[in-house]
Amino acid sequence: MMKPTFTPPRRLRLAQTPTPLQPVQRYSVAPGVRLFVKRDDLTGSTLTGNKVRKLEFVLAEALDQGADTVITCGGAQSNHCRATAVAAAMLGLKSVLLLRTPDPASPPPLDGNSLLDRLVGAELVWITPEEYRRRGEIFEREALRLKQEGRKPYIIPEGASNALGAWGYIQAMAELAGDLPRLGIPTDERTTVVYACGSGGTGAGLILGKKLFGLGIRAMGVNVCDDRDYFVKAIGGIAEDAIRTYGLPVDFDRERDVWIADGYVGRGYALSRPEELTLLRDLARAEGLVLDPVYTGKAFYGLMGELAKDPARFGENIVFLHTGGLFGLFAQAAELRPLL
Repeated sequence: MMKPTFTPPRRLRLAQTPTPLQPVQRYSVAPGVRLFVKRDDLTGSTLTGNKVRKLEFVLAEALDQGADTVITCGGAQSNHCRATAVAAAMLGLKSVLLLRTPDPASPPPLDGNSLLDRLVGAELVWITPEEYRRRGEIFEREALRLKQEGRKPYIIPEGASNALGAWGYIQAMAELAGDLPRLGIPTDERTTVVYACGSGGTGAGLILGKKLFGLGIRAMGVNVCDDRDYFVKAIGGIAEDAIRTYGLPVDFDRERDVWIADGYVGRGYALSRPEELTLLRDLARAEGLVLDPVYTGKAFYGLMGELAKDPARFGENIVFLHTGGLFGLFAQAAELRPLL
């Protein structure tokens, strides 16, 4: 592994890391292709998933700035919001969550992630999809309200996906740089990391990390919302901001380095098709590996779709990043039940 020539920002220790890199034994994805899973669903129990890696850096800054309340946003079943609320409670902070729902006057019942949000004391502010598009304004409105109450708010963007949060997956790539050789996995273009892309911070961190640690592997995101152009811009912006802010010694080009497999959003964000849920079920029964319907389930469906087009698309080795999200399964129990 290349010796680092950079200094990371301050980091809290919240996640159970390093997480294992495990081979998939029985579920075959394509002839001659080996599949491994980076188990970031094991970063914790209520902190499970990829968001806590980003929060280790973001919440360190919140504490350094003297914050007593964090504000963030997401969908009704947001893994990021749940992880933020849990981590905040662990650190003695309050949390305010802006959650997107069609009718804020009649929000969905507490279930899965939202149940955990309230269990740890988060304040839920339900907003419409149209309001969510103007979430910057609502962040400022809620921050002003909290300041008027004598509190010290700190705003965390969607998914903690900014230059600071990207350090979470720079750090994860450092783990892979050590794990791949131990498992006999090449650290060149014969290996591809595949991840679910929802806000861009994970992808930016992976791309920067592979460059910083001198890895020749590829990183491909499967977008679970929006489209390729959106994420080339989003991931590109986060990566470029991190390079500028922290003086990272890497050469980065959006069009060259951001690789997105588009076309698998299906019915839309957090909406599943039967074939996606069937694949999720089949993998669980073959391997005991449980994905979530919003992120990893769609990403794995996209992975299989791309391999069906070209079995050699990702090289001889695939590392699938399991970014957690298991609590979202409970909110889709009615859709899963007929498949069981």
